[in-house]
Amino acid sequence: MTKTKDRTAASHRNKGTKAVTHRLTRLRTRAQPGRQTGRPEPSAKPGKNVVLDCGWGRLLFAQTFAGDEALLSELSKEAPSSRDIAFYVRDPHVLLAHAPQEIFLDPSHTYRLDLSTYRPQTRRTRGITIRRLASEADGEGINHVYAACGMVQIRSDFLSSERDNRSVTYFLAQDDATGEIVGTVTGIDHQRLFGDPECGASLWCLAVHPQARQPGIGEKLVRKLAEHFQARGLSHIDLSVLHDNALAIKLYEKLKFRRMPLFAVKRKNAINEKFFAIPHQSYDALNPYARLIVDEATRRGIHVEITDAEGGFFRLSYGGRSIHCRESLSELTSGVAMSICDDKAITRRVVSTAGLSVPDQIEAGEDRKALATFLARHGKVVVKPARGEQGRGISVGITTMEALEEAIAMARQVCERVLLEACFTGTDLRLVIIGYKLVAAAVRCPPRVIGDGATDIRSLIKLQSRRRAAATGGESRIPLDAETDRCLAEQGLDLDTVLEEGREITVRKAANLHTGGSIHDVTASVHPALVEAACTAANAIDIPVVGIDFMVRDPAAPDYVFIEANERPGLANHEPQPTAESFVELLFPGSRSDRRN
Repeated sequence: MTKTKDRTAASHRNKGTKAVTHRLTRLRTRAQPGRQTGRPEPSAKPGKNVVLDCGWGRLLFAQTFAGDEALLSELSKEAPSSRDIAFYVRDPHVLLAHAPQEIFLDPSHTYRLDLSTYRPQTRRTRGITIRRLASEADGEGINHVYAACGMVQIRSDFLSSERDNRSVTYFLAQDDATGEIVGTVTGIDHQRLFGDPECGASLWCLAVHPQARQPGIGEKLVRKLAEHFQARGLSHIDLSVLHDNALAIKLYEKLKFRRMPLFAVKRKNAINEKFFAIPHQSYDALNPYARLIVDEATRRGIHVEITDAEGGFFRLSYGGRSIHCRESLSELTSGVAMSICDDKAITRRVVSTAGLSVPDQIEAGEDRKALATFLARHGKVVVKPARGEQGRGISVGITTMEALEEAIAMARQVCERVLLEACFTGTDLRLVIIGYKLVAAAVRCPPRVIGDGATDIRSLIKLQSRRRAAATGGESRIPLDAETDRCLAEQGLDLDTVLEEGREITVRKAANLHTGGSIHDVTASVHPALVEAACTAANAIDIPVVGIDFMVRDPAAPDYVFIEANERPGLANHEPQPTAESFVELLFPGSRSDRRN
């Protein structure tokens, strides 16, 4: 009996020793990139000079090149409007010494996920379906996400010819309610691509649309790819992430990715310019609307002088011409045009005279009876300050005198003069007019949140607000104020209510970007009558750059009501429309718009 116990104890000790030895071996392997133990060697010989076309550029697997000369020669073949990446560069300092004027060291970290220790998540995804790419329409969805994230898009002919490449896998996140593609990730199987002796893989182009409603989409995409490659028996996934992308790095570290001493090298081109060129003084202090224009001007070789970064002011000079701007407001806009747009009552009179359909409007005075009569006539009203911007002080859908008086008091905090307008149910449409022509049309949607059955509305709003701020450089946030309280109260809710899972609600009725609203491009489908009306308004005001806001039943239908004109429309968030390009071209006709390689 004693001998049996001894044998059993020895067996347990041996198992424990083997387990510890295995873990120590794996830890030693982690410290030596390029070595993997306990995995059979691939039968095929590794490929040489491996280059993979990804549609947005090429990946050059540096470890498959015999020397630096061959790698540099291949990098020099980069196509215009593309971004090639040489990954797994062994000695980047030596490679850079060979061509310091042509290439640069990418300021990114490399992270690796060990698939032998990765554990899948069992929690079911709700509201989002993660699936493989299946059609050319899916390719358009991917490009829509890339454009919204400011990434280089895939060539239109690429996916139709490369969809059957078994070494490349595309996963998409599809919104179950709308059917829209809201996220994507690309995975590359190195074993299938070039017989990688390390049996590895890599992750590229993780992107989630800034206006996606559900949280955690990026994590779900990464996990799906990890489980996919784990099932294939691969050893690890590598990825490259910009050193200052704190949110992405936080996600990867949460999933147990670890830093690796591996590097990427890219060519110096217009796309990569911000990573290797000396930045404009105070550039980082510019908001996204000013930065978008400055970037476009820089790409064209236009001299930029930032005169007041905090206020969004900069001067552009090119070919003996110099123009001072504040974001999209330039010296081409006259003081008269600006003053017309600045006062909403005057704007309404000017465009009404030009033949546009405008809402009934009065100024809020001390006569309470007149206010009650106006409210009774229209049932619902909009209260707004006569002067103001970015949605401050606006209340939409007021139906009672008590709420009306509170809304007027709130609007007077922005401007002493307050206007009441008839409220029309519909969709908020912004048309960006540059040079008296339509450049972009977008539906602006009020902020909404989706319940999960466990989180109160206050926390859901804070989470959504953080996402909106991250997506817009801090420009869009959902305020927790009286207007939010009023909107929730109308639905029988308050900030402490826990929404049932899957229920989606509107938390503010105004669709302004700065108060958490989102923008959805409809340029291709907007009705010609709406475009004509917007251009007529721009001509009536005599303003070359303007954002015209309509309330419409459907952007594809001709019916509308004019809301207001914005003399400094934000040109960001209108992807894929060329708003910044059109603005700079208006200022400097014929500037080097083809400078893209």
